[in-house]
Amino acid sequence: MDKNDQRPDPDEILENIQSQMTKPAGKLKIFFGYAAGVGKTYAMLDDAQDRFRSGMDVLVGYIEPHTRPETMGKLQGLPLLLPKTVSYRNIELKEFDLDEALRRKPELILVDELAHTNGESGRNKKRYQDIEELLAAGIDVYTTVNVQHMESLNDVIENITNIRVQETVPDHIFDRAEEIKLVDIEPEELLRRLEGGKIYRPERAKTATQNFFTRENLRLLREIALRCTADKISLDNQSQRSLSNKMANTKMLVCIGPSPSSAKCIRWTARAADAFHASFTALYVEDARGERLTKEQQKTIQENVELAETLGAEIVNLTGHDLAVVISEYAKLSGITNIVVGKSRNKKTLKSLFETDLEDKLISLLPTIEVHIIPGNPGKRKYKKPRKNLNRESLHLSWGDSIKTLSILVLATLLSYGFHRLNILNQNIIMVYIFSVLLISRVTEGYVYGIVSSVISVLTFNFFFTEPYFTLAAIQSGYPLTFLIMLLVAFITSTMTVRIKSEAKLAVKREHRTEVLYEINKGFLATRGLEKIVALTNDYIIRLFDCSIVFFTIDPEHGEDGYVMQAPDDFDASILNSPDEKAVAHWVFLNQKRAGAGTDTLMGAAAFYMPVISQGKVLAVWGISSLKGKLDHDTRLFLRMIASQAAMALERQKLSDEQNKIMLDSEKERMRSTLLRAISHDLRTPLAGILGSSSAILENKHPLDEATRNSLIANIQEESQWLIRMVENLLSVTRINENASNLVTNPEAAEEVVGEAVSRIKHRFPHREIKVIVPEEYLEVPMDGTLIVQVLINLLENGIKYSPDDTPVELHLKKNGERAEFFVMDQGNGISNEEFPYLFSGNKPSGTKSSDSARGLGIGLSICKTIVNAHGGELTAKNRDDKGAVFRLTLPLKGSE
Repeated sequence: MDKNDQRPDPDEILENIQSQMTKPAGKLKIFFGYAAGVGKTYAMLDDAQDRFRSGMDVLVGYIEPHTRPETMGKLQGLPLLLPKTVSYRNIELKEFDLDEALRRKPELILVDELAHTNGESGRNKKRYQDIEELLAAGIDVYTTVNVQHMESLNDVIENITNIRVQETVPDHIFDRAEEIKLVDIEPEELLRRLEGGKIYRPERAKTATQNFFTRENLRLLREIALRCTADKISLDNQSQRSLSNKMANTKMLVCIGPSPSSAKCIRWTARAADAFHASFTALYVEDARGERLTKEQQKTIQENVELAETLGAEIVNLTGHDLAVVISEYAKLSGITNIVVGKSRNKKTLKSLFETDLEDKLISLLPTIEVHIIPGNPGKRKYKKPRKNLNRESLHLSWGDSIKTLSILVLATLLSYGFHRLNILNQNIIMVYIFSVLLISRVTEGYVYGIVSSVISVLTFNFFFTEPYFTLAAIQSGYPLTFLIMLLVAFITSTMTVRIKSEAKLAVKREHRTEVLYEINKGFLATRGLEKIVALTNDYIIRLFDCSIVFFTIDPEHGEDGYVMQAPDDFDASILNSPDEKAVAHWVFLNQKRAGAGTDTLMGAAAFYMPVISQGKVLAVWGISSLKGKLDHDTRLFLRMIASQAAMALERQKLSDEQNKIMLDSEKERMRSTLLRAISHDLRTPLAGILGSSSAILENKHPLDEATRNSLIANIQEESQWLIRMVENLLSVTRINENASNLVTNPEAAEEVVGEAVSRIKHRFPHREIKVIVPEEYLEVPMDGTLIVQVLINLLENGIKYSPDDTPVELHLKKNGERAEFFVMDQGNGISNEEFPYLFSGNKPSGTKSSDSARGLGIGLSICKTIVNAHGGELTAKNRDDKGAVFRLTLPLKGSE
C-alpha cells in the first residue's frame, strides 16, 4: 500500500467508537438491617462466596474488623484489598483504598458500612461517595447499612432512641440500589446475641442494652426497616406503570431558614415526596437581615440547603420582606400543591398579639393549597429568631450619621421656633418634627437614628414649645396624649422608611443580578471562538467575586492546562494548574459533580470546581479560587446561573465548530469529486499520445526518418512530463491531509522558495524568459516550502502556457504589512469572463470545449488554492490593465495573527 494512502483503518474506527460508548454503571446491592448484629456482613460475604465460586471476579474492598468469628470466617478464599493507613489525631486508622480498587476494577467489590465517614486525607468525605465512583466505573458493589443511617429518617430515629445519629446516607443512594436484601432476626434473638458477646464486648454491650438496644427501640426500628424495604419493592413494581393524575400533579414546597428545625421539615418533606412519588422544592427567602445573620445562622442555612440538595430537592432562593407573600406568589406561579413549614412560634409574646403567624397567613393567601405544620423539637430551645442581629442593625452608629441627625434636629428646632414666634399653631410644629424624623430615617443607616430622633423630637417639642417653657412638664391635660401620638407617628414613619430602604436595596440587588446575567448572555451571543468565550467568562467571574479562576475546556488528564485568570488581590493563581488541582478537575469531568473546597469531595483543594453541563455532557470545568475563603451558598447559586449561560455558549460554539467541520468535509468531498472528474479526462489525452507515439515506433516495419522519430520521442517525453506534474499536484494535495490544521509549517526564506520554483520551471522551459523581482529586506514566512514551491511552479507554468513564447513571465515578491505577497504575471490573452467563476474549481459545467481539447490547468489552480488556504493565505486572479493576467498569492508572515 502507498505510504501516502491516508484512508482510516476500519478496525481502528470501530475500536474508537466502542471506547467512546458510555459504559453502563455498576449495580448496587444493599444488605439492609435495623441494628448492628443482625447479620448483614455475614449475609453479604455468604452471597459473595457463591458469586466467587461461580467464576465471578470478586474483591473484598473493605470489611469492618469485627470480633465475630463466624463473620470473619466467611472471608476465607476471597481476594482481599489491603486497606490504606491514614493518620487522624495521632491515631493510625485503616480506610478503604478507593484508588487501588478503581485500578484493580473487579466485576464485584464488597465495601462494608455504607454510612462511614472517611478520614480527612481521603478524596471523599463519605464512603457512599466512594461507592458512587465505583458504580460510575462499571463495578458492581455489595454494601451494608442500618435503617438509623437513612437521612430522611434521622429525626424519626432520634425521637425513638433519643440518640442523634451523625453518620447518615442520602435516600437517593438507597433508591438507586437494584436490590435491597433485608437481613432480619427477632429482637429477642438479637438481644441474646448481644448478651452473649457476639456483637460487642461485654462492657460495651451493657451500655448498649441500657440505651439503644432496648426491646421497644428494636421493635420500632425493625418496623421502620420492614416498611422501607416494602416501599422500595412497591416503587420498583410501579416503575413500569404510569402514576395517577393526582400523584403526577403533586408538587411539594418546604420553607427553610436559619432555624435548625428546618432540617426536620426537609426530612419530613422528602419522606412525603417519596411516598407520593412527587418532586419537592426547598425555598429560602432572604430579606434585608440576611446579610447581617450571624456566622452560626449562615452556617445553618448552608447546611439546610445542602441537606435539601442531598435529599433531591430543587433549591430556590428568593428575596423579599414579607415571607408569606413571597411564598404564596411563588407557590401560585410554580403549581405547588403542598407547603411544609415549621412552627414559627411556640409561645405568646406582646409582639405576637399584633402579628399573624406565618402558617395562618399562608392559609389565608392560599386557600386551595394544603399547608403542613411541622413542630420543632420541644427539648431544644437553643435557636432564637435573629432578634439580636436586628438590634445590631439598629445600633449601627457612625459619626457621619450622628452629625446628620443632630443637624436636622437643630434645623427643625430653629424652623419651629420661627413658626412659634409667628404664632403658628403647634400642630404645624409637630409636623415639622415628624418630617425631620422621616428625613433622618431616609439619610441614615439602620433603625437607631430614627427611633432616637423620634424620642428627641417629642422631648424637644415639650421642652421648647409647650407651657411651662423650658421644662419637661406639661400643664394641659391633652399634651401627654399628643406626645404619645407624636412618638408613635414618628416611630412608625421611621420604621417604614427604613423598611422601604431595605426593600429598595434588595430590589437593587435583584436588578444587579438580572443585569449581570443579561450582560453575560449578551456578551456570549456576540462572542465567537472558544478562547474568547473562556476569557469573557473568566473576566466576569473575577469582576463579580474577586476570585481567581481556572477554566478547563479539555479533561486535564490529557495534559492540557486550564485557562487561568488572576484576580487583582488574590493569591498566586498558578497553583490552579498544579497536578493536584488538575486531578480534582479530572474527577469532576468524570463524575459530573462538584468537588474541591467547600464540598465533601477532595476538600483540600485550593478551589471550588463546578462542571459546565449541557445535555448530560460535561463541556468544561471551572475552578473558583477559595484561598480567600470558601464560597457561600449565594455565590454558588449565582455561579450556577452563570454556568447555565456558559453552557449554552459552549454548546453553540460546539455546534458551530461541527457545522464548520461539515462544511469543510463537504468542500473536501467536492474537491475529491473535482479531482476524479479532472483525472478521468485529463489523463486520457497524454496517455493516448504516449500510446500512439510508442505504437508508431514499435509497429513501423521500416526505419523512421530521424525527424519523425525525434518528434515522436519528444511527444512521449512531453506527455510524460505532464503526467509527472499532475502526479506531483495530486501528491501535494495528499500532503495537506484530512485537515488544514495538521499542516506542518516552518519558517522559510521567501527568496529561496522563489528561487527554487524558478530554477525548476527554467529546467522545463529553458527558452522562456522569467523576470524575478524580490525586496531587499529578508522575508521569513511560515510555510510548507515544498507545497508553496509547487504552487509557484503551477502558476508559472500557467503563465508560460497561455502567453506568447516571445513574452516574459514575471514573478514579484514584496511585503505588505503583516503579509508576504507573490505576483505571477503574463502577457497573454487574459481570463475570459465566462471562465472567472470556475477558475479555481476546475469544473466548468457548461463549457464549450471538449474534455479532451486541453489539459485543463483549472485542476492545478484548484489544487493551488487548496494549498494556499491551508496556509491561512489567499489566492486571487484578475486581468491586467494592458494585456495578460496576474495571480496574487498572500501568506501571513511569522508572528502575524
